[in-house]
Amino acid sequence: MAVFEGNFTLTNTFKFAVVIARFNDLVTGKLIEGCQDCLKRHGVDPNPHGTQVDYIWVPGSFEVPLMARQAALSNRYDAVICLGAVIKGQTPHFDYVAAEVSKGIAAASFQTGVPVIFGVLTTDTMQQALERAGIKSNLGWSYAMDALEMASLMRQFKGTSSAAYGVYDDGVVTTQALPVESGRAIAERSEVKNKDSAHD
Repeated sequence: MAVFEGNFTLTNTFKFAVVIARFNDLVTGKLIEGCQDCLKRHGVDPNPHGTQVDYIWVPGSFEVPLMARQAALSNRYDAVICLGAVIKGQTPHFDYVAAEVSKGIAAASFQTGVPVIFGVLTTDTMQQALERAGIKSNLGWSYAMDALEMASLMRQFKGTSSAAYGVYDDGVVTTQALPVESGRAIAERSEVKNKDSAHD
């Protein structure tokens, strides 16, 4: 059996879109910094004027899924990273926005087959959001890592119609080519077999 697993090498050909909500930009700005730092340290050029990463700004987190889906549908990107922050207030607004954003991002990925990374913080307070955007750790780094791994995994998975990746041999992962027959070759082989059976 084949084993598919993403990695963090050979990233110089990957292309990413980062969809960022302007609302709570004190938080999302820090998430972008963590995301860019991770991409850069793994061989991706995060420069917006470069060729590997595009940045798409939207008004708030509610608008993130729409643009994430459009980016994924464009077939330009190996993965889309969604960044935002929804912070709980004293009205039910938080619950509606958080629920719709999470469903929308998941749907964008399912519908397009492109990895869409959920990087929208949903916290009770601004302090909690800031802690996750750099005061204690920066989850922007983690979201970029997820994008790198999923981009690598999807590229391997889509590119292995004629090869089995990750064949285990005493715990060692190797790559082994497998012969692939066309439908015509299979039909011809089946026809020959049927003729031989008729002569038995």
